[in-house]
Amino acid sequence: MNDPSSPAANPAPGPDFAAFGPVEVRPLTRMQTLVAAAMQKSWTSVPHVSHFEEADLTAVEILRAGQAQQGGPKMSLLGFFIKAAVAALKQFPQVNASLDAGGKALVVKQYYHIGFAVDVPGGLLVPVVRDADKKTLADVAREVIDLALLARTKGLPMAKMSGGTFTISSLGSIGGLGFTPIINAPELAILGIGRAYRKPFEAPHGIAWKTMLPFSLSYDHRAINGSLAGNFCAAFASALGNLDQT
Repeated sequence: MNDPSSPAANPAPGPDFAAFGPVEVRPLTRMQTLVAAAMQKSWTSVPHVSHFEEADLTAVEILRAGQAQQGGPKMSLLGFFIKAAVAALKQFPQVNASLDAGGKALVVKQYYHIGFAVDVPGGLLVPVVRDADKKTLADVAREVIDLALLARTKGLPMAKMSGGTFTISSLGSIGGLGFTPIINAPELAILGIGRAYRKPFEAPHGIAWKTMLPFSLSYDHRAINGSLAGNFCAAFASALGNLDQT
């Protein structure tokens, strides 16, 4: 039993913010507490490094606009990101892995379960699209919408949030040119998506405008080096420009 007089049993009180003016104390929700603990553990135990890049999203936007012109809804961008991530993970399977408990072996997964962050009232949930490599682009896009809706309404069981091999966090709808998301351990990397923007490029007959997507890859430097991270990001960008609907 802890000694009540010990420092561990009686931690030092925090600063008295009320001494300087009015305050409101808002207890964290259970979900926020759990997420905070997981993020703190990941940040303190995993050596994070981030690589920043951008991808040409023009072809994807043309495809989505064409779907809308045909009377259908625009396909979720997250579906494209997930399929492009799977293509890059297949080229660089070391990213689709985890370190074993001793940190001396790499467990390379032969499946592609891709998580994506969803902002919900009171916290953050990460539903997982399982076997994303075996599903069509349209199927993945529909599943993203269904899982996000479920997360924001009824909530998600752990079975829908477990077993992920790679995670995507997209802030594109909010804005921002880049950010460094914290790795969803025991995964080895996480993709951070910013807001797409129009960028001019020199063309043979003047200026051509393209839609560019800023993104970052936060990765575990124990298992992934800068060269691998850079090549993975290049593969993701290339895949985005060459995706079909299968």
